[in-house]
Amino acid sequence: MRSCDRLQEALLQCHRRMPEGPARRSGCRHLNKALAECVVGEACPEEYEAVRSFCSSGGTSLKRKQCEEAQFSLSLCLSRHQRDFEKRG
Repeated sequence: MRSCDRLQEALLQCHRRMPEGPARRSGCRHLNKALAECVVGEACPEEYEAVRSFCSSGGTSLKRKQCEEAQFSLSLCLSRHQRDFEKRG
């Protein structure tokens, strides 16, 4: 996840600068979201891109079905990574 290191550091710095509470949540939200998307995109790149593609906007019932399938595939991929991580720990 080397490509996410800068975002992680930026988020840590944001947390250090901002006092705990609503201001921190609001002020660091964009970095938190960006880091989460980076980590998910690194772990499951194909599934992540499918979700971004099929779920980016409304559409036909076919596109909604493709979105649901893409979300399910991403969930499975992330679950596999979680299981692998837990086995190592």
